Amino acid sequence: MKLIALFLLVSLFTTMLPLNIYAQFESLAESAILIEASTGQVLYEKNSEVALPPASITKVMTLLLGFEAISKGNANWDDLVSISENAWRMEGSKMFLEVGSKVSYRDIIKGISIVSANDGCVALAEYLSGSERAFVAVMNQRAKELRMTNTTFKNSTGLPEEGHTLSAKDIATLSLYLIQNYPEILEIESTTEFTFNNIRQFNRNPLLGVYDGADGLKTGWTEEAGYCLAATALQDDIRLIAVVLNTKSESERKTASQELLTYGFKNFKVLEYKNAGEIVDNISVSKGKKNSVPLKLDQDIKIIIPITRENDIQTAVVKSTSSLNAPVAIGVSAGKFEVKLDDKTLATSNISTAESVEKSGFIKRLFDGLLSLFSRFGK
Repeated sequence: MKLIALFLLVSLFTTMLPLNIYAQFESLAESAILIEASTGQVLYEKNSEVALPPASITKVMTLLLGFEAISKGNANWDDLVSISENAWRMEGSKMFLEVGSKVSYRDIIKGISIVSANDGCVALAEYLSGSERAFVAVMNQRAKELRMTNTTFKNSTGLPEEGHTLSAKDIATLSLYLIQNYPEILEIESTTEFTFNNIRQFNRNPLLGVYDGADGLKTGWTEEAGYCLAATALQDDIRLIAVVLNTKSESERKTASQELLTYGFKNFKVLEYKNAGEIVDNISVSKGKKNSVPLKLDQDIKIIIPITRENDIQTAVVKSTSSLNAPVAIGVSAGKFEVKLDDKTLATSNISTAESVEKSGFIKRLFDGLLSLFSRFGK
């Protein structure tokens, strides 16, 4: 009996151990978040909805608007951007634009991406919107559209300004959207150096060439914001996005980002859980040639879970109605399919009818009615 009790205790400890390990991890950063890119699932967060000064991570939005202008046909890579005195006078990190010169749109984007050029941000803002102030209005509108609920932009660069704040969660949302819609940004962001006007500068991302799979995204530092980083890395076809805000030093920023990414890669795995078209249930049909019709998934379901928890996944079919009336066509919406872990919904898919059902003839409807009547009497 003692041997059996010991075995059960060891089994329970083994089951609980990964959860305890996860709970003990805490980021060095004041605010942090880690998400998986293909699902958008949050794997870790700490003060992630607190609005803080983001420093140059601001430029992720500036770059998004730059790429969207290309996709909308409002700009081209070979366009020449006129450099104003306002852009030329910008302080902080810069690509050393010369007032009155004309610089290719492509080089402006590279300067912002690789060397965090403040002068490039203002030049881009003026080119796309006429003024930085007008461009900032677009930044804030875009933030609302992306449901960045703890974000207020005051400038295009991230230089200190009262009220200019973003949350780690909003930065992750923004970074994910940029990467998903404009993956070419990563080729630019992972470029290790940039030479403009015969001035050679190096990418400020401390993870490039150091952390396996790191290929973006944006650093930031001001005295007000501390050391910040929106980082992304790809390992074994899994892409993670980590955001750390307000670390105390360059080394702490680097360590916090590496720890957060490593935590994700070591402790979680992605599952292609269900495929669109898979039958998951059926629903009753009244007055039809068939009494029920199968329900199929409308979307693929991909989830990311702790590596030890695959057997703990739960599913539920939530029907929007208890039955359908014939005739029923293929593809009639009937509710949703949920995938859960510890009562947290990881993914959902709409469900719909996989077959059509014709309306039955009079005799079958009469027979079904009699059966229903007898069954009620039988109760």
